[in-house]
Amino acid sequence: MLSVPGAAGGPSSGFGPGSGGEAGPGSGGGDFLARYRLVSAKLRRRFLRKPNVSEAAEQFAALARELRAQESLPYAAWCQLAVARCAQSLGHAPGEAAALGEAARLWLRHERELRARQGGPPGLGLAEHLPAAQSCVAFGARLRLELGQPALAAGLWLELGAELRAAGEPGQAVPALLRAAELLAAAPLPLEALRCLRHVASCLLLGRDYDGALAVLTQAQQQLLAQAGSGGGSSAPAAAAPPPPGSARASAAAVASSAPTSQLPGAFLDELLHCEVTRVLLLLLLQPPPSKLLPEHAQTLEKYSWEALDAPSGYLPPELFLLLQSAVMACQEKALEALKVLQKALWPLLSPEQNHLLHLVVQEMISPSGQGV
Repeated sequence: MLSVPGAAGGPSSGFGPGSGGEAGPGSGGGDFLARYRLVSAKLRRRFLRKPNVSEAAEQFAALARELRAQESLPYAAWCQLAVARCAQSLGHAPGEAAALGEAARLWLRHERELRARQGGPPGLGLAEHLPAAQSCVAFGARLRLELGQPALAAGLWLELGAELRAAGEPGQAVPALLRAAELLAAAPLPLEALRCLRHVASCLLLGRDYDGALAVLTQAQQQLLAQAGSGGGSSAPAAAAPPPPGSARASAAAVASSAPTSQLPGAFLDELLHCEVTRVLLLLLLQPPPSKLLPEHAQTLEKYSWEALDAPSGYLPPELFLLLQSAVMACQEKALEALKVLQKALWPLLSPEQNHLLHLVVQEMISPSGQGV
């Protein structure tokens, strides 16, 4: 029996909504409960009579559509759960997974709208519907995997992660996005997996977990360059699952700055460029001491040091490479005014997220005690 914890109007026992929870559609929750119980009664086993589960599933689905149109989203979600239970009884796993996914979307949408009406600060805050949505996503994704559909399973986790991030809960979005990246890599959909890792890093940055973001981006860049250097006859690099967030000391192979990247398609080069620039800015912000600098991070910084003034820009645009190299040397020499000038020149070449990191680097140089971070 599918158990969904913490959902408003949830069942006190058995199958279906109880009498608690918020008001229902029309004349109130009683009208919905009466219709719901009328359909549920058709599923009871009677002597020498087999219940018509297919008909009940259609009626539950119709009731869910009606409730959704009336903006009674929690009740519509419970009807979708009833559809999933009927599909489970019929042994129809795709229908069960689809109904569970729709129930999760309804609960998340209700949480979002409720938060907007209350006008509260960012963050879900209300824990009633989030556990229900997470439970539905977990069950639905497991069913998709059993059906051999890892991409659809990843899509459920992506929806949950995107909703949590939009709700101001990037920390809670990270596990969902990591699971999506793992499933996309197994699909295999390497570009989507790498983009998912980029979203993971963004969530970690929003939570000020700079070490974790650096570890995830290093892992993503390592996979891209390893594929480019292998020349294994495939233009799509295989993405691997990232290390746990926050583990800045996670072991990883050294990122080879001389690896050929001409074999990578343009979309992969865009991801590689984003990883490289963001990693450099994170290293300037964190300023790890030489004793704690990982080999792959040391190799990255070496490309922008005094000794590499004549180094080729590689896959970075020449202008961006020279400005970034100058910024690294300005940080090494503690040249604050030079860094401010470079910040203005780099501004149109960086993403908003990268510009924010560069701003933090400047603040850290102004307040070297760590107040800038």
